[in-house]
Amino acid sequence: MHSHNHTEHQHHHYHVAPWRLLVTIVLNFIITIAQIIGGILSGSLSLISDALHNFSDGIAIIISYIAIRLNKKPKNFKYTFGYKRAEILAAVFNAAVLIGIGFYLLIEAYERFRNPVVIEGKLMTTVAIIGLLANFLGIILLKPGTSNNMNIRSAYLHLMSDTFSSVGVVLGGLAIYFFNIYWIDPVLTLIISIYIIKESYSIIKESIDLLMMAAPSNISIPEIEEKLSRINNINNLHHVHLWRINDTDIHFEAHVETDDIPISKTDDILRQIEQVLKENFGIYHVTIQFECQKCGIKKLV
Repeated sequence: MHSHNHTEHQHHHYHVAPWRLLVTIVLNFIITIAQIIGGILSGSLSLISDALHNFSDGIAIIISYIAIRLNKKPKNFKYTFGYKRAEILAAVFNAAVLIGIGFYLLIEAYERFRNPVVIEGKLMTTVAIIGLLANFLGIILLKPGTSNNMNIRSAYLHLMSDTFSSVGVVLGGLAIYFFNIYWIDPVLTLIISIYIIKESYSIIKESIDLLMMAAPSNISIPEIEEKLSRINNINNLHHVHLWRINDTDIHFEAHVETDDIPISKTDDILRQIEQVLKENFGIYHVTIQFECQKCGIKKLV
């Protein structure tokens, strides 16, 4: 005897309002233009690197917005899970672009060490302050959507890292203006680049885990098996699969061996399984196949 049950609950994940994304996009492109012009006129590589970072911010948020729109499309016979992973692909793309920019800036910083140039510190500082204020505003706009969404978090990370780099560029501009310390410009570029690469790598790593259907790192499968084994009439739990569709949408499936009982009694077992998984592990999508001595696997306890 075996039966198959599947429960699916709708989740309402918070996404930032579209207008917040649009305002942030406009801000980033305005900053980019201002910083490129300011970087060329002042001779500051770190200001130009900050401009490229801001440009990537704008592109990242556009991609994030498109991914959010795709995520809202209903599932169909081809994409039976819907388009939930569009946001994960967007996060991977954004992070990969940032890593490329980071390595490019490392090379440019090395060249600037070899061939220092005179930099207009006052102009560099003024433009960097404008960029800093705009980035800070962007952070405020996107912050609400970062708690449970990797896609928004990756775009937010773009802005956060650019804010840190803008602070560095402002301080560097002041050092150049008051003390003529021109070597600080490539040093700042080096620090910004390493930070960008490090943070972007963490996003790519988490995204790859999702795409490879890895079990969430904060959930222990042995612990799940131990708790479910306490339910009456469950003799064995095997063929366990645990994976995430996106940041918060966790799926669980398994074969459950029971005694030779009526199918109607498995409904109560399923409800208990769902309750344990929901209350202890935050798992809402559960697929269970009930069996009676089918797989020949030893009991859990």
